Amino acid sequence: MNDEILLELHDKVALIRLNRPQVLNALNDALMDQLGAALDKIEADETIGCVVITGSEKAFAAGADISAMATYSYMDAYKGDFITRNWERLKTFRKPVIAAVSGVALGGGCELAMMCDIVFAADNARFGQPEVKLGTIPGAGGTQRLPRAVGKTKAMDLCLTGRLMSADEAERAGLVARIYPADQLLDEAMAAARQVASYSLPVLMMLKESVNRAFEGPLNEGLLFERRTLHASFALADQKEGMAAFVEKRKPNFTNR
Repeated sequence: MNDEILLELHDKVALIRLNRPQVLNALNDALMDQLGAALDKIEADETIGCVVITGSEKAFAAGADISAMATYSYMDAYKGDFITRNWERLKTFRKPVIAAVSGVALGGGCELAMMCDIVFAADNARFGQPEVKLGTIPGAGGTQRLPRAVGKTKAMDLCLTGRLMSADEAERAGLVARIYPADQLLDEAMAAARQVASYSLPVLMMLKESVNRAFEGPLNEGLLFERRTLHASFALADQKEGMAAFVEKRKPNFTNR
């Protein structure tokens, strides 16, 4: 089997590189299967506290592999559970994930970036949901996560026209957290990931779950979940260590307990 992704472990940070440069990292079944397997491995490794997903300088991912699905019938897509079967592992992954996007992130590539928790972009990055040009619609969150990230009218603009959005526009719209020169993007993403991974892993997982809850229900239910999660954090040894270190003016030694 070809290595459709490359997995590197850097102390507490896992780096996943999408590795189909000949087709601008178009997302096919093999790549998504390997990505899911890598995430399973990382989730089980208690030493890893954060993940960075990146592509090449030219492309984060140009979208789903059109050549692989061009002849699908309705029953092919439905019975094969297209997308649901192997695209949604990131949705259930509990550790923080940073997408480092350089070049194009189109269609499924944009959707993959939106499944991550933080998106950093190179100054040459371009985002879009151009499925309308192919006679179809997004299917991995483009009509659902994109409005939550950038608002209804911007999402309608991108989906209905199929136009691309620059990194600067994506940052202004709220899709991108930070922009860096292309040659600095990965270093900056890894530095941020190392900072995140230096904290208590249970607290990171609580934070991720709590922020995601903001998009899943009413405000009062989200506030209650946040409050109860805060209360639960007082059962952690890391909470005791973190607050003791603050009082004692020293660096905390978190043990993920």
